Amino acid sequence: MKLIVLSGPGGVGKSTVISYLRANESKVWVSVSATTRSPRAGESNGIDYYFLSDAEFDKWIAEDKFLEWADFAGARYGTPKQFVDQHLKDGKSVLLELEISGARQVRAKNPEALLVFLAPPSWEELAERLLKRGTDSEERRISRLALARAEMAAQGEFDLTLINTSVEEVAQRLISLALD
Repeated sequence: MKLIVLSGPGGVGKSTVISYLRANESKVWVSVSATTRSPRAGESNGIDYYFLSDAEFDKWIAEDKFLEWADFAGARYGTPKQFVDQHLKDGKSVLLELEISGARQVRAKNPEALLVFLAPPSWEELAERLLKRGTDSEERRISRLALARAEMAAQGEFDLTLINTSVEEVAQRLISLALD
């Protein structure tokens, strides 16, 4: 049983890899984060995220219910500790999808955790992915690109880097890491 953290710049495909694993893999438990942001179309509470009010999130912080938490893109996100601990105790490897700051918090609390950085095939491809999302204003896209540059600079803090050329290949590599 292992605790594995998947992180990388926004737009690199972390959520796509996680969705693939949730749909196709039962040997590794993929953690569900809590957030203060509103649900997007098609998202369900307890499946995609635990949607909490600001007051509920504050209470969880005060009660030390998060393995890690951070402010990101105007909302707060956190990993509920209880579910991670229970799956590890039950002998199941756990995969967390986190931003860089969350990965750092996990490393500080769990030095044995395996930190995996998901990198794009190239900077140009990452910029193109962010542009194609079509969900951001020009100002927000520029901000996301600046943040992605800073996130790419953190790559050396991770135990392993995977290049996202294929969602299936990245997913299979994560599974093999979890089961080794």
